[in-house]
Amino acid sequence: MAIKERKERERQDMRNLIIDSATQLFLKQGYDKTSIRTIAEDIEYSPATIYLYFKDKDEIFYVIHENAFAILDKQFRKHDSIENPFDRLIAVCKTYVKFAMDNPDYYDLMFIMRAPLSQIKSVEKWDAGECAFEYVLDTIAACLEANLIKPVDKYVLAISVWSFGHGLVSLYVRERLSVMEMPDDVMLTMMESSVNFFLENLRV
Repeated sequence: MAIKERKERERQDMRNLIIDSATQLFLKQGYDKTSIRTIAEDIEYSPATIYLYFKDKDEIFYVIHENAFAILDKQFRKHDSIENPFDRLIAVCKTYVKFAMDNPDYYDLMFIMRAPLSQIKSVEKWDAGECAFEYVLDTIAACLEANLIKPVDKYVLAISVWSFGHGLVSLYVRERLSVMEMPDDVMLTMMESSVNFFLENLRV
């Protein structure tokens, strides 16, 4: 392996180490109580080392967001082959629910944890997050064009659909549904049935 390639791999390995540590610390003690110093202590490097890879804590949080939304968007796009846009919308919403159930830590960081989004606001385009939302928006637009759902503004519909899904899975992620004492497979079926119920009420 060439020296340049080895150095690049080592650099990426260090970035991943920092990101993995920060992810766990954010989840364990929250955004505000996590600092560059605590991340450095966790991976047993100096804070100065971390600043070689990230300018601040907010940038690390942004990268975690990007990675998580990229995974979600990739899963959404597996449904490209579904020709009927309403069926595709159902599949996308169920994928959203399954993603949250399979990745509760990621979901917490993406949608629930209190943290400033100054890094996201400062970039010209938030690629991964916007792509995931635009996929839902485009699918809803296709449903409207095919007269499959009620004629409501596509943005209103997109926000309504996403908010319903978020509320549903947030109850699961924050263990507010644990009182129902359902195994995860039964819980998933119940949540998917809730998605069906909500979306069927959008039909014309």
